[in-house]
Amino acid sequence: MENTVKNAAEYGYCKDGKVYLKGYLEYPDRLIGVVRNTEEEALQYFVNRFSIAENKVNLLFSQVDEAQNKGSYLTKLLQLRKNLVEFDGLGNFLPLLHKLDELELQLRELILNNQIKNLEIKRALIEETKQAGAIDDWAKATDSIMEIKTKWLKTGPVDKALQDSIESEFNDIVDDFFVRRREYYAEKNRIIDEKLAQLQKIVDTARSLRYEQDVDAGFQKIKDLQREWKTISQVPPKKQSMLWKQFKRSSDFFFERYNNVKGIVSKPRIDPRVQQMMDMTTELERNFPDQVNIPQTAEKAKAYLVKWKELSTLTKSVDRNLAERFRNICDKIFEMNYLLRVISYRHPALNEKPRIEQLKIMINQMDYMTKKEKNELDSFISESQYSGQMGDKLVINKINTQKRKISMKETLLVEFKKELEVLLGQ
Repeated sequence: MENTVKNAAEYGYCKDGKVYLKGYLEYPDRLIGVVRNTEEEALQYFVNRFSIAENKVNLLFSQVDEAQNKGSYLTKLLQLRKNLVEFDGLGNFLPLLHKLDELELQLRELILNNQIKNLEIKRALIEETKQAGAIDDWAKATDSIMEIKTKWLKTGPVDKALQDSIESEFNDIVDDFFVRRREYYAEKNRIIDEKLAQLQKIVDTARSLRYEQDVDAGFQKIKDLQREWKTISQVPPKKQSMLWKQFKRSSDFFFERYNNVKGIVSKPRIDPRVQQMMDMTTELERNFPDQVNIPQTAEKAKAYLVKWKELSTLTKSVDRNLAERFRNICDKIFEMNYLLRVISYRHPALNEKPRIEQLKIMINQMDYMTKKEKNELDSFISESQYSGQMGDKLVINKINTQKRKISMKETLLVEFKKELEVLLGQ
């Protein structure tokens, strides 16, 4: 206790039942508490409290050491110094304040260097913004400027004396860009609106010509409207398509009247690509009965499948019945080719046998394959249901494909039996 009182006496003292901290630096003696029991206990209490101040300083140093943005702790340091000179405790505050002074110098130097770097970065970003704003492609320019804005916001502050001016310079450039961008799109929309109004006028004119009494004059006017339509470009596709359908409806209506008046029988125009698809289908249907050459027909069907996909992507619409015909004849050819390939292992000279014998062999083999594939499909469906895979897209596709193959086998089987019945009836 004597040592405590002796140490405490170096930094504080008791007087009239109160505890005082001795003055240091420019700070005078300061009342920090009262004596509740004995002066020794009071002094010991405030000596112990001094460790709180030491811990706060040590904690700050630890935080700064671990921080990435060390400069952000300057405000906290200044607040801690203020708290230290007002702290109620007995001890040597000079080393703590000295440590804070040194740390403040380091942080201020670090902040100054960062502000210089930030200023360089922001000046470079200002130049980038000017260049981006000069790009002709507005969408690309907007993306570039938004990216620069993100970099700007992530860049720390500059010296306070320059902060307002550099922020203002950057914002002025960005604001100017978006004003010009808004004016550009406003003008673009105005032009589009004018073009849409022109198209609408053409649509309205064509509608008014549907019952034109002078069909020759009406014919010429419709032709002129068609030529005028072609001169109007760069209109939103959806709106143009909607107006075109209205225009075409009126035009077709008038031309039908014109042909009736003039006695003209119009031939429907077929898309060359659709015609090609029709020709492929017809050719395969014509070649199918040629049992001897079915392998070559199957190869041709494979090539036509690839061609069909190419043409269907280029054609606006394909008749559903035509598509079904093509798919059925391809399936038929492939199943027939597979059947004959399987039979050839046991009957290599099948085509040389009488037709009745051929049909009996083909019926037996096709009946066996159909039943076998049905059983396999039923097993696959059961396994898929048990494993919870029935909702899987690949599983569904496989099931549908197998069902189609089985259905075509059954169709061929029926055709074979009918042909056999006819031959036996003879």
